[in-house]
This record gives sequence, structure tokens and C-alpha cells, in this order.
Amino acid sequence: MKLVLASISPRRSRAKSSVADTLSADYLARASRHTACEAQVFDSEASLLAWLDRNSARTAPTLILCDSRGEQLSSEDFAARIGRLRDSGAQLAVFAIGPADGWSAAARTRAALTLAFGRITLPHELARTVLAEQLYRALTILSGHPYHSGH
Repeated sequence: MKLVLASISPRRSRAKSSVADTLSADYLARASRHTACEAQVFDSEASLLAWLDRNSARTAPTLILCDSRGEQLSSEDFAARIGRLRDSGAQLAVFAIGPADGWSAAARTRAALTLAFGRITLPHELARTVLAEQLYRALTILSGHPYHSGH
């Protein structure tokens, strides 16, 4: 299964890098030791949804939206969800950080899960870093790696 960390960022210069970008890339590189992972930046929600349509393979991509109104999971529960996706034969799981004005009803309907990292709203760069770390943590939990045991 391939994991994609997607974000909507219409005004962000892709040539400009930040500390958060570096941390996100580091966690995704670590996660890539367990399964294929990559980051994608989209100009709009519509471009993300169109990209999903073009990436259908044997199984449809699984879309997981990050939103402060979503379901709050422990790291173990998050790992279990990813494990169930993997074990069910999903080929592509897309974890998406939304546009500044929130997800549309169409995106919410399409999503398999809406996930919250608490009820607070995080800046996009910080949300990407938290998500990348949680993806890495989930994969280490699933593989029995000791990273997670430090809490």
C-alpha cells in the first residue's frame, strides 16, 4: 500500500522550504522504510479530487481528510485503521490536509474517514509535520518497532 500526504496550498511557493517541510520530509523518508510514501501539494480541493480520479487502480484510492471536526484517534487506533486498510488490499491511501476554508460536502462524502488531531486548528505546515510523524508512528506500531514505546 502506498501512503500519500496531500495538502491544499494555493498560495504557497513550492520553491520555498521551511523547517516544517524538512521535518515532514524526514518523517516520510522514515515511513518509506516500511511502505511507499510521498507528499503531494495541490492548488485546490478540485485538483486533489481530480488527481484521485486519475489514480484509480485495482482498488479506488482511500481518502482520509484531516479536519478539526473529525474523529479523534489514539496513535494505536490510527495504526489499526492503517493496518486494516493495508490488510483489505487497499493500494493507495491519501491523507489530506484541507483548504483554509474547510472541506466541501463533496470531499466529506467521498472520504472514508475525517480525522482530527484535536479540536484546535493547526497551520498547514504544522499539520503536515504532525501527520507525517503520526504516519511514521503508525507504521512503527504495525511493525513492532520500538519508536512508539517511548510515548
